[in-house]
Amino acid sequence: MDSFYRKAIVLASALALALVCAETLGFKTYAPAYLSPEASGKNLLIGVNFASAASGYDDKTAFLNNAIPLSLQLKHFKEYQTKLVKVAGGRKAASIIKDALYILSAGTADFFQNYYVNPSVNKVYTPDQYSSYLATTFSSFVKDLYSSGARKLGVTSLPPLGCVPEARNFFGYRGNDCVSWVNTVARQFNKNLNLAADNLRKQLPGLKIVIFDIYKPLEDLVKSPLTYGFVEARRGCCQTRTAGKISVLCNPRLPGTCPNATQFVFWDSVHPSQAANQVLADAILVQGVSLLG
Repeated sequence: MDSFYRKAIVLASALALALVCAETLGFKTYAPAYLSPEASGKNLLIGVNFASAASGYDDKTAFLNNAIPLSLQLKHFKEYQTKLVKVAGGRKAASIIKDALYILSAGTADFFQNYYVNPSVNKVYTPDQYSSYLATTFSSFVKDLYSSGARKLGVTSLPPLGCVPEARNFFGYRGNDCVSWVNTVARQFNKNLNLAADNLRKQLPGLKIVIFDIYKPLEDLVKSPLTYGFVEARRGCCQTRTAGKISVLCNPRLPGTCPNATQFVFWDSVHPSQAANQVLADAILVQGVSLLG
């Protein structure tokens, strides 16, 4: 199907899961990266990817990790609208912007690559206070996106942060279970995120917003990997203990990278494997159906 709502616009940082979600929801073509040469001409009609690895709701997260902050991604989106009008004309461009599906995936880097490693943040905010700050930033961002014409938004929740290998590495945890108190922080953030989404629905007429729950399905994968066809859930296929270097160091050619990534729940110390992302996408498919109407 090639209707306008089949155009996907991806923002924030967790690109792999966002793309798998879009594919599961029926998208046949990946939107080009906005800063790539491919994002020009008629390619703009299929949507655009503004995401930047290691970015987050907090712009300081992006600055720490040399990523594109969400505020700049929003500026790029507005630039994209101007370019789209030149390609498609005002009426069609407005229709594409209104009917496109927007996928926002962020939050993990805010904690692992900012809050827990940045004294200028963790000495000022408690985890609960920081969660509330991120939820407020999320609300402001959605309002800006809405004012620019967006009406259909899918947002991924935080995963069970205490179950990812990085939590065990960073906090020196050697048990078989997840780091429970880190999961408590993730659950509180998800609660704040859902409350913020509820308020946005009330405030913004015509906004369709769905919070994709990835916490429970990923927790199930970690606790019962064999049930889903996985063998390893405590460590990543690519084993690096330096969160900020994950995107640089982890690739299939790196010595020590497992030859059977499909058996691992995690690709590296933070991100689920492609096989795990597909399980997550399948789990949230029903949640996203309302966005396609």
